Amino acid sequence: MMDWDLIRSFLVVAETGTLAAAADELGISQPTIGRHIDALERQTGLILFSRGRHGMLPTEAGLSLVDEARAMRDGANRFAIRAAGSSERVSGTVRITASEVVATYILPAILARFAGAEPNIEIELVASNAAENLLSRDADVAIRMFRPTQNDLIVRKINEMGMGVYAHRELFEPHRVPETFEELLQHRIIGLDRSNLIIDGMARLGLKADRSMFGIRTDHQIAYLELVRAGAGVGFISHYIAARTPDLIRLIPKIAIVSLPLWLASHQELRTSRRIRRVVDFLADEIAVLPLTEGY
Repeated sequence: MMDWDLIRSFLVVAETGTLAAAADELGISQPTIGRHIDALERQTGLILFSRGRHGMLPTEAGLSLVDEARAMRDGANRFAIRAAGSSERVSGTVRITASEVVATYILPAILARFAGAEPNIEIELVASNAAENLLSRDADVAIRMFRPTQNDLIVRKINEMGMGVYAHRELFEPHRVPETFEELLQHRIIGLDRSNLIIDGMARLGLKADRSMFGIRTDHQIAYLELVRAGAGVGFISHYIAARTPDLIRLIPKIAIVSLPLWLASHQELRTSRRIRRVVDFLADEIAVLPLTEGY
């Protein structure tokens, strides 16, 4: 019988190209990864990698085993999901992934209430804009601003985040607040760096825009919000978050910015787990009643 730990280390080294990268991904030491590769080569009688200054390159023999190793990993993931779904304990750990904005400005108060209601359930919160893979157990529950399309997921829309144009009140005298988009462009606009989200949104409104019109640019959601709060320029942010900053004023309310949907997703096998089902239902109930779409 082959040790799965050895095969897993072999697969991750083949995919990442170095022992160091594989160690980071698996959360174990680089020497341990090296020992796993050596042990697997002894057991199989094969040389699986050519070792050089630039990393670990799979040999022909190694490449011939990669697909089988991936199939084993997929099977192990399915086993873990089925086992987690069969758990009847209302305790243990649930891993939630959400965007930086949702994880920072929406979930903390909700999770504080959840911790009081379910002290035996431990929460791991991943604040990330990356699309963690629920099928490989990167997370148990995901809150997305787009509808997940992976198979075997249970998905429901729980709210919408209304958006508006906001700026710090000190940027404008009372009689100089812009009333049209053309007047707005006379001021510094905070935009996104590599993302086209704002540019595409303007295009849907019939407005021509390019990256050069943004005096300050960042793709980091929290940095973007803090720039608007600090008075660095005009920005496009959530009504819900703006309402919690008294010094922000809304500009040109007649501009209809498309709301961002909030989707709650979990793997269908995990819904048979009482602890995960409890987290999913709690999040859905709490987020659904938040006044996310309301502007002023």
